[in-house]
Amino acid sequence: MANPSEGKLLKRPERRRLLIQAAARAFARSGFAATNLDDVATEAGVSRVLIYRHFDSKTQLYEAVLAEISDELRVATGHPDHLTANGLQALVSVARNNPDGFRLFFRQSGQEPEFRRHADELRDAMKSTAAPYLKEAIKDPARLRWAADLIPTIAIEAVIAWLDAGTPAPDTAADTITEVIGAAVTAIAADPSRG
Repeated sequence: MANPSEGKLLKRPERRRLLIQAAARAFARSGFAATNLDDVATEAGVSRVLIYRHFDSKTQLYEAVLAEISDELRVATGHPDHLTANGLQALVSVARNNPDGFRLFFRQSGQEPEFRRHADELRDAMKSTAAPYLKEAIKDPARLRWAADLIPTIAIEAVIAWLDAGTPAPDTAADTITEVIGAAVTAIAADPSRG
C-alpha cells in the first residue's frame, strides 16, 4: 500500500503514527512471527531503515501497535480498569475506526503467548464489569463464572465477525450484539431442573 504522506516531510510523531498504522495492517494479516520489518516497510511505503529510526526491533514495534489499540480501547470504554455501560458501543466504534488494530489485539496477539497479556487484561476487565450485573440473573456460582467468562468472548468474537462481514448495520451493531449476549445469559441462567 502506498504511503498517503509520500513526498511530504512528516514530523516524528506523525511518522511514528503512520508506521504503527501500517504495522497494524501487516501484523493483522499474518501475525507477529510471519511478518518481518520489510513487510511493514512495504505496507508503509518507506524503507526498513526509517522504521529503525523509530523502533529498535520488530518486537518494540509490535508492542507499540498493541499499546496504541489498548489505549484506544481504554479511552473509548471510559475507564482504565473496567468497561462502562457503553462499553459494547465503544468496542464497536474502536473496531470500526481501527479494524486491523482490533483484530490484531484480540485475535493475533491472543495466539502469541509473549503478547497475550494485552488482550487478557481487557477480557479480565470485561469479566469484572459483567459479574455484578449477572449476579441479579444468575444465582448459581458456577453458572455465574461461566457467564462472566463467556460474555467477553461473545462480545469480542461478535465484533470481529461484524468486521469480517463488512460492518453491516453499524448504527445497530452494538444493540444486536447486546441481544446475543442477553440470550446467552438467559440460557445460562435457566434452571435445567425446571425442564
